[in-house]
Amino acid sequence: MASKGSQATEAAKAAKAAKAVKTPKAGKADKTTGQSDFVVVANRLPVDQERLPDGTTTWKRSPGGLVTALEPLLRRRRGAWVGWPGVIDGDEEPIVQEELTLQPVRLSADDVAQYYEGFSNATLWPLYHDVIVKPIYHREWWDRYVDVNRRFAEATSRAAAKGAVVWVQDYQLQLVPKMLRSLRPDLTIGFFLHIPFPPIELFMQLPWRTEIIDGLLGADLVGFHLAGGAQNFLFLSRRLTGAETSRGAVGVRSRFGEVQLENRTVRVGAFPISIDSGALDQTARDRKIRRRAREIREELGNPRKVMLGVDRLDYTKGIDVRLKALSELLAEGRVKRDDTVLIQLATPSRERVESYQLLRHDIEREVGHINGEYAEVGHPVVHYLHRPVPRDELIAFFVAADVALVTPLRDGMNLVAKEYVACRSDLGGALVLSEFTGAAAELRQAYLVNPHDLEGVKDAIEAALNQSPEEGRRRMRALRRQVLAHDVDRWARSFLDVLSEARPTDRPKD
Repeated sequence: MASKGSQATEAAKAAKAAKAVKTPKAGKADKTTGQSDFVVVANRLPVDQERLPDGTTTWKRSPGGLVTALEPLLRRRRGAWVGWPGVIDGDEEPIVQEELTLQPVRLSADDVAQYYEGFSNATLWPLYHDVIVKPIYHREWWDRYVDVNRRFAEATSRAAAKGAVVWVQDYQLQLVPKMLRSLRPDLTIGFFLHIPFPPIELFMQLPWRTEIIDGLLGADLVGFHLAGGAQNFLFLSRRLTGAETSRGAVGVRSRFGEVQLENRTVRVGAFPISIDSGALDQTARDRKIRRRAREIREELGNPRKVMLGVDRLDYTKGIDVRLKALSELLAEGRVKRDDTVLIQLATPSRERVESYQLLRHDIEREVGHINGEYAEVGHPVVHYLHRPVPRDELIAFFVAADVALVTPLRDGMNLVAKEYVACRSDLGGALVLSEFTGAAAELRQAYLVNPHDLEGVKDAIEAALNQSPEEGRRRMRALRRQVLAHDVDRWARSFLDVLSEARPTDRPKD
């Protein structure tokens, strides 16, 4: 616990840091309000802009879970979505799609390189994921992060109606809440972090630690997946800004923490995100999906057991862990090469970043090693696909797989684990799940593993492959109860219900 003297020192630093991050001045932006009563602010729009060869542009809807959860709410509430359209130097004119307004934010090539690939994904991402890869602290990247966050705040100010509710999403935009509050004190502002919030000792490495905490405290409600992240944030708010904070334990969707500022209170809570589990369950029951699942097994040679990994190609996901475990299980004869296969789907990610290039090389080398040692002609042990897979095809893979391997070294939630469970209405299958995912706190009937303990991972894979039908049904039934009851709509509504109660006392009422 920090002493009163050290807290005073940190508070003085906080005041200096607050001046260093210049917030937009209230003026023109707060005189010209938008028409939207509910605004979502995220790094990307829910649709991607594509430039065609003839110079025209088209829009393609994103299939992400966040879009699925929030788009119906936005349409019902004259909503707007603020974000980058996915192309360099794109148009910033608002796009109206029925009841939904899209407000693009223009990013240059330098913005993408420094704000997104640099500070967001080479500084914050590794820091927030337990420093699996060493974070890089460049002042130029930080300066661009500040600048881009300011642009997002200004675009949001233009889109939001008087007294609107604004929900800011994720680590790329942690300065937006304070900047937006400076522009529009009439707004109710929420922030949700979709990745882990790091342990205090790691967060303190960040040279701009106080500015980040100060930026988040511009919100009325700050949400995390887990109660531990909320507790860390409360401690850092007290230490870095000198604010008074609640000391009691934070619960899941209950027992919220509080940070008391000079003229308002910020609430802090845990809201585990989920998926559209009902829709997935229905799709997975479709005859076409089930027929395709049978075809997949036939194409694999009808092995006794099919294992499946579905991941973005990222060093946090533990793809190398499951490959090494499989290699050793094969070498020890605990898995038979002629009746067990692994399908590893690895979606390309951040391919211009060196650490991701090295990761891809290492994973493909291990796949080659396993197949070189144990495969037969026409029958590889590992089927590795480094490309996106269409949604219906992915659901068919979930239905076809006897065991899903979800082994991240660190993950905020991991929705793949929940998607697999939602697709198993037959009560078949087994889930091997890392303890270091947010999902592990909810999916207690999975085969939970410490991904740093290779022997433990091997034992869990072997147990999942050889579980009895009765044991499998018991586990899957319990997993499905959790996933179907706590869907993405419940997540969004639980957050917004608490946000609606968080009106600051200093907010203008007219």
